[in-house]
Formats: sequence, C-alpha cells, structure tokens
Amino acid sequence: MRELKFTVSEAENGVTMQQFLKGHGVSQRTIIKLKHTGGITRDGKIIRTIDTVNSGDVISVLMEDAGGLIPNPDLKSDIAYEDDDVIVFNKPPYMAVHPSIKHSDDTLGNLFAAMYPDTPFRAINRLDRNTSGLCVCAKNRYAAAALTKNVSKVYYAIVDGTDLTEGQIEVPIGRVQDSIIYRNVTPDGQYALTLYNAVKHSNKRTLLRVILKTGRTHQIRVHFAHIGHPLCGDGMYGGDLTDIERQALHCGEVSFTSPVSGKQITLTAELPEDMAALLENRGTT
Repeated sequence: MRELKFTVSEAENGVTMQQFLKGHGVSQRTIIKLKHTGGITRDGKIIRTIDTVNSGDVISVLMEDAGGLIPNPDLKSDIAYEDDDVIVFNKPPYMAVHPSIKHSDDTLGNLFAAMYPDTPFRAINRLDRNTSGLCVCAKNRYAAAALTKNVSKVYYAIVDGTDLTEGQIEVPIGRVQDSIIYRNVTPDGQYALTLYNAVKHSNKRTLLRVILKTGRTHQIRVHFAHIGHPLCGDGMYGGDLTDIERQALHCGEVSFTSPVSGKQITLTAELPEDMAALLENRGTT
C-alpha cells in the first residue's frame, strides 16, 4: 500500500475531489476503485468524489500497487477451485475482499498476495466484509477480462418470518444523502431487480435462494428490509441481532466458463456454521 498526500492550492479551491485528483494524474479507473474502498481522505476523514475541496486541505490517497499488497500468510480461507488462470475462495465472514484504510493487511487480497506475491489481485465478484461465500479471482489480466460480467452467482439469505415463498423485488436503490455506505429504496435511485424463492422454513425464519438481476450496493439487504424482512443479523438495515452478529448472507453458488479451456465450472459452498445454526429446529413452521 502506498499513501500519497496532496495539498490543495488556491487555484484548486472549490473544485470537486474528482476534478482535483484528475488534475494530479489519478486515472478515472483508479478514482472509482478508491471511491469503493474508502481510500480518499481529507484530514483523516473519508471524503466523497463529489465533495468540493478547499485551499490548504491535505488530501490522502491510499494506492494499491500492482502485485504490491501486504502479504499475510497467517490468513485462512478454503479454496473451492483453482487452475492456472482462476482461483475461487470460499471466503469466511468478517474478512474484507479488498484492503482499505481500516483493513490494510487482513483481507482476501492480502492472503492472495502471500500465495502469489508477484501477481496483482483481481477479484471478479465483490462480497461485503461480513458476507461469506464464493469469491472468484483472476490470476492474470486476460482471465480478468474474460470473467468480468461472466460469473453467475446465487446467494442464500436468512430472514425472519415464514410468509415468503417466491417472488421478485423491483424497486430502485440509491445512496442515502450524506452517507458513503448506507443505501435505501428511493424513486430517484438506480433500477434494481431481485428474484427469490424459499428453500426452507425453520425456527420462524426462512432460508431464501436469491438471484440478482442487477448489481447495486447492498441490493439484497436493502430490498428485503424494504418488504419488511431484513436479513437476520443485519443491524444496519433493521435485522434481528439475537443469534448472529453479521448479515446472514452467503454466496453459495457460482458458475463461469474457464477463460482458456472453455470448460464450464459450477461450484457450490455449504452454509457456514453461524447461518446453519439459525435454522436449528427450535420449532419448525
């Protein structure tokens, strides 16, 4: 990780953060990546790319060099599949995928760096830190380009209540004003479509199989909270924290075509222990 610091000049007073960074040679692609990882700060606090900067502000940018993540061989994650071009981890909960200011050396990227010290980390499907499950990573630029938008995913979520069977949620999602992370359903948000069907009703909860037709931030969490069934453990969106301390969400299936061999790869990962415990038979409905 490399931290760059810039001081805003008088001539740059009032421009947006995005304009400021472009003026200092930071590419649009890098800006987008920094925005998603919280890698842009002003005086130690995260700043959005649409915010304006003031003369004298000290802007810090946390850069990832290609293949330059901090290797951490002490980290553990099961490997669901591997070949010369692709590796698929079954990521445990509480492990971020990409390094950030708060997690510089304890992420899946840091584990990858320990395994492949000279290879840039390219995760194809992003999972929230507290979401468990299958994460597809490319070992080279060619594989990354071939896999982008070509990985099919199925998620499993546990919600309170037993009245859901199957259906779809089709409402737009947008960022809550003045928040970098929090999203909600809003008429001026981006189109979002979630499909679901119930797999099991148990212990007054429902295990759902979920497919995303769009890829909005926190889409599953926001959509089910919107219909009155927030994910168990999802304190951010009103979920019950009684028996689990993270959102009960797991990427349980992925499928893709191997970039070189052309072979169709389909992988599954069982529910982790904390989610399975939510469905223990203390009263099946």
